[in-house]
Amino acid sequence: MTETADHKDSYSPSAEFAAAANAGAELYEQASADRDAFWAEQASRLHWHQPWGQVLDWSDAPVAKWFADGKLNVAYNCVDRHVLDGHGDQVAIHWEGEPGDSRAVTYRELLAEVSRAANYFTELGLEAGDRVAIYMPMVPEAIVAMLACARLGLTHSVVFAGFSPTALRQRVDDASARLIVTTDGQWRRGKAAPLKEAVDEALFANGDVPHSVEHVLVVRRTEIEVPWTEGRDLWWHETVAEASPEHEAQPFDAEHPLFILYTSGTTGKPKGILHTSGGYLTQASYTHHNVFDHKAGQDVYWCTADIGWVTGHSYIVYGPLSNRATQVIYEGTPNSPDEHRHFQIVEKYGVSIYYTAPTLVRTFMKWGREIPAAHDLSSLRLLGSVGEPINPEAWRWYREVIGGNRTPIVDTWWQTETGAIMISPLPGVTATKPGAAMAPLPGISALVVDEEGKPVQRGETEANGYLVLDQPWPSMLRGIWGDMERYRATYWERYAAQGWYFAGDGAKLDADGDLWVLGRVDDVMNVSGHRISTAEVESALVGHSGVAEAAVVGASDETTGQGIVAFVILTAEAKDTGAALVDELKAEVSREISPIARPREIHVVPELPKTRSGKIMRRLLRDVAEGRELGDTSTLVDPNVFEAIRATKA
Repeated sequence: MTETADHKDSYSPSAEFAAAANAGAELYEQASADRDAFWAEQASRLHWHQPWGQVLDWSDAPVAKWFADGKLNVAYNCVDRHVLDGHGDQVAIHWEGEPGDSRAVTYRELLAEVSRAANYFTELGLEAGDRVAIYMPMVPEAIVAMLACARLGLTHSVVFAGFSPTALRQRVDDASARLIVTTDGQWRRGKAAPLKEAVDEALFANGDVPHSVEHVLVVRRTEIEVPWTEGRDLWWHETVAEASPEHEAQPFDAEHPLFILYTSGTTGKPKGILHTSGGYLTQASYTHHNVFDHKAGQDVYWCTADIGWVTGHSYIVYGPLSNRATQVIYEGTPNSPDEHRHFQIVEKYGVSIYYTAPTLVRTFMKWGREIPAAHDLSSLRLLGSVGEPINPEAWRWYREVIGGNRTPIVDTWWQTETGAIMISPLPGVTATKPGAAMAPLPGISALVVDEEGKPVQRGETEANGYLVLDQPWPSMLRGIWGDMERYRATYWERYAAQGWYFAGDGAKLDADGDLWVLGRVDDVMNVSGHRISTAEVESALVGHSGVAEAAVVGASDETTGQGIVAFVILTAEAKDTGAALVDELKAEVSREISPIARPREIHVVPELPKTRSGKIMRRLLRDVAEGRELGDTSTLVDPNVFEAIRATKA
């Protein structure tokens, strides 16, 4: 590898780090020699109540069965076994509340809490296979609720607490949830924002249209007034807190549904991604142990994600707890009360492993290096990146300013659908390049292919193509809840002849054969690591009485990765009130979906670029939004439409 005067092209692990690392190069050799035996060994890191008969059954492709006939309990693996092994006094969760309150929860205390919740859920009549919606901020009870569901074989659907009542209702209805667990409110930048109120709004949203919810269980967090429906609504502190702390975990099939997590689709309706138990936990646990080089009882680990996203499922709840991690969980925003908050938390708890999103790294860059420089960050020994490709400049800044120029960075590629990390450096093995995902992990197989499915060759001048996964993996999704047809069409249709999973991301191989992920190629935008579909935002805009048609694109944004840019055509009756209308439309999207989906720009245009078949050419709108020269306009009905659009941007 060459070096320039300013920047190295690659960063090798120190000899000291490599010598003590969990993962060595032999993992790659073991996995390529015998893939099934490799995954069997990873699964044996867990406690199985009943051993499996077969590692992988791919006979019903594209639906996999991993460790079929094996039985385990996911919560037992995350909590009970550590207590039984004598680690009950180890802190599982250092919880830091936004207002400054904090709690340390040991594994013994976590087991008691999860047992109480499991006993009370049973008292409510919930049975294995029922669905529970969890709509909560980052409080310990959210994790307790998830683990209690896992313990009882209840399939949880965690809905991000920033989502609107409409989005919550959509997810509750799709999964037919019998219980919603929520809080009275949540702290956001020093203010208590209502949450239980949003649940009520969701449940009454469609007037008399019945829903499946029998009870709403409410954790008291902010002490704000809440609407109350007698008989349906229950306080956690009056019910769960009073239940017995003794509960025996029962084993479930490896393929028992563990959770549904809704993600944006290219149509307006979110997709309920279904994950099961044995294979998912095997890969979440294996990747957490090896990618983060986690040492139980020594490291303090902090993943800054929210449990409403898959990163929170796999790398706050199931992966870390299965590996007996001591971890930090922070309730609030990074700048509350000021920009020093994250670094104060690293100092306070001696965080050694820190896993965050490129958006936050770029935000830290904007705030300036003097803020992290004011803190002792020497406890950090490994940094991680998740949610979208990280640009090389942010990668180098992250290593230098946060990592003191000595920490390895693991830049991880994976998706809600993959369940766990798929492509990443191994920190004791890989010489990493800023911005590159590097290579599939041992046991994982990925290719970069062209439109026809031919693998692109490294070293080609344009070795760009599409990222596909050509072998099944343990934590893979098992379908879309209630819609297996959509599952096949979305992920398997494009390369059906080869039997490959299409990830929806572009990728390239460099001259060394290292893999770089280039981001989404479909109509899903990646805003601060949150996936939002163009169709969802368009549908929210068209919901406004003054909008006849809308087209939405993701345009490059140096902080959030992509910013949402919308082009709207007004109805004949609507009056263009300029900035007032734009503000109104932005507020409509925030209300309908989430403030995360609020467009960066909205342009009122006389018409939209369409092909003869009526398809809106978003590719060309993206060119406009990013100020580029237009690509091929020959398929448009009226190429002159862009003059009118440009006039609105001037």
